[in-house]
Amino acid sequence: MESSSYTFNATFTVTHAKYLASKVAADLKRIQRFYGQPNDKQISDYEAELTELLKEGYLDSITYGFKRAGVWIKPAVKYSSIELSNGNTDDDPGKIFVGADIRNAAFGSFLCTNSKWDNLSQAVKNSFRTRLPIQRYEGANPQSAGYFSNDLTYGSGGKAINRSSLK
Repeated sequence: MESSSYTFNATFTVTHAKYLASKVAADLKRIQRFYGQPNDKQISDYEAELTELLKEGYLDSITYGFKRAGVWIKPAVKYSSIELSNGNTDDDPGKIFVGADIRNAAFGSFLCTNSKWDNLSQAVKNSFRTRLPIQRYEGANPQSAGYFSNDLTYGSGGKAINRSSLK
C-alpha cells in the first residue's frame, strides 16, 4: 500500500497585501457612495498605507469611519490582522450600514500597530513612515458609540483581516 502527503506553506507577498487592502478600499468606496466621504484620494492613500502595513506585518488593527465629538459612530469599520487557520476564508466586501446620521461628524481613521512594530528601532520606524502617503500622530484610541461586531473576513496568502462593524 502506498501513501503520500504534502505540506502547503503559503508565503505572504506584496500581491497578497494589495489584495487584502483592495477589499478594504472596496468597503471605503461603499461608504463614499452612501455618505460622500472619504474622497478618492483618501481611499487611495488608505489602501497604499494598508498595503505597506500588511506587507511588513505591522498591523494590529485599523478603524475607518465617522467620529462625532471624538467618538466613533455608525458607519465605522475596524480591521484586525489575524493568521488564517484553514487558509480559505475570503468574504466579499459589503454590508456597510446605510442611513446613519453623520451630521456634525468627520471621517477619519485610527491605526494600532503590533509588537513587531514596537520592537523596531526608531530609525527603522522613521524610514518606514516616510514611505507612507499618510502621516499619523500619536493619540488615544477613540471611544465608540456602541460595540464592534465581527462580520467579514478577508484572507489571502495565509493571512487575513477580520472586519468588525460598529453596532
